[in-house]
Amino acid sequence: MNRIKRIDKHAAYEVFDQLLDQVCPEADPTDRRHMRQLLYTAVLVAQDQPGTLNLKIMNRSLRELRRGFNTFAPWSDYRKIAVFGSARTAEDDAHYSMAVECAKGLVDAGFMVVTGAGPGIMEAANRGAGRDNSFGVNILLPFEAQANDYIIDDPKLVNFKYFFTRKVVFVKETDGVILFPGGFGTQDEGFETLTLIQTGKTDPRPVVMIEQPGSTYWEEWDRYIRTALLERGLISEDDLELYEVVNDSAAAIRHVSHFYRNFHSIRYIENRLVIRLKHPPAAGTVEMLNDEFQDIVESGKIEEVDRHSVEDDEPADDLFRLRLHFDQRHLGRLRRMIERLNDAVTDEQVLSKPDIKPVHGITPEAERDADDDE
Repeated sequence: MNRIKRIDKHAAYEVFDQLLDQVCPEADPTDRRHMRQLLYTAVLVAQDQPGTLNLKIMNRSLRELRRGFNTFAPWSDYRKIAVFGSARTAEDDAHYSMAVECAKGLVDAGFMVVTGAGPGIMEAANRGAGRDNSFGVNILLPFEAQANDYIIDDPKLVNFKYFFTRKVVFVKETDGVILFPGGFGTQDEGFETLTLIQTGKTDPRPVVMIEQPGSTYWEEWDRYIRTALLERGLISEDDLELYEVVNDSAAAIRHVSHFYRNFHSIRYIENRLVIRLKHPPAAGTVEMLNDEFQDIVESGKIEEVDRHSVEDDEPADDLFRLRLHFDQRHLGRLRRMIERLNDAVTDEQVLSKPDIKPVHGITPEAERDADDDE
């Protein structure tokens, strides 16, 4: 299709600024830039005349993302753990009871719980967490008419038509994943999360596979990972650090809680990875990290640094920071380094400081101030 004459971008932005002055006159300058780009993209779509189906997909996708982000926004101060598993798990199945117990334990440990809002394991997790501490991220399917009884009609329930927008919200809004045995959907959610962590497209986070003692579901899965992928050189040994297989709820909760024992968040600043911690590194810790993890440092050393001015947009004042020129390839090794930092703090330190509002990291791509309107 031939394009209509090129839009005058400068003139368009002037119109957008007039609109934004009425809608959100006090918006942050960076946010305002993104708003202008959103509006300009919509104008470019109109100019493209991409056809009704494509318009429906783009329109619905943006509306679903907006609704999803707005649903989670009032609870941004709380860390959340996604619980995945089969929709076919019956109430009398041992894994159902285990999911109820696991969700209760997560709430007791200070987390909220996010599920797919359906039956089976999802229902069990919402049941265990209770309405006050539950979210439901529901996919509209012809054979699952509505959300489960423990989240239906709750303001923390959001419905999606598209799996991909649902997964964007799942990953952005959660701080860890616990997977019970399940089918294609559970496997998809697990592999998607691992892929995003392995490629640095999302923050490091705990991923736990859980099953009853005597079950071999995740044991067989882990064997497949090691024989079909690792032995063929399709993943690295370090990638095995990205997940943990356990056989009881207490172990899953301990693993998730330990990940945030000291680690708070990451952010890329001026092409350097900054690891933000709740507690200062003990004497000798930085030297130990430089000895053990020099292989993932492109140049220079791991070092303690102060807060950077670009972090002024985040509530991360009371944190300690380590900076390194990370190679952005060995995410499993980075995961191991985070565990070293978590191991280095005492119980007294953990109890002495209240938890700090979670902040999700800024990826290298997001850190770059790119104008990709075209």
